[in-house]
Amino acid sequence: MNHAYQERDVYIAIADPTRRKLLRLLADSDELPLYELTPHFEMGRTAVSKHLAILKEADLVTNRKIGRETRYRLNAAPLKEVKDWLSFYEEFWNERASLLKKILEE
Repeated sequence: MNHAYQERDVYIAIADPTRRKLLRLLADSDELPLYELTPHFEMGRTAVSKHLAILKEADLVTNRKIGRETRYRLNAAPLKEVKDWLSFYEEFWNERASLLKKILEE
């Protein structure tokens, strides 16, 4: 698997805690410019910008220019793949917990 493909993968994009925090910040707002996102991290604007680029490659973030400013917005649609994948395991563990409860009650 080549590096460029990995960067576009939703699972790889959300594997990093910084990128998950960026998604959370964007989920709480309509749009945010880089200068409003950067203070939430112990890194510079360039590093935050690189994380945003990875999220953009995974289609989790969109951006638009307003003058000289770039504003970022969450695109949550690709996260549905993650939700669907996790729902299988949620059902799996719920069934196991129900079975265990039933065994313990006997």
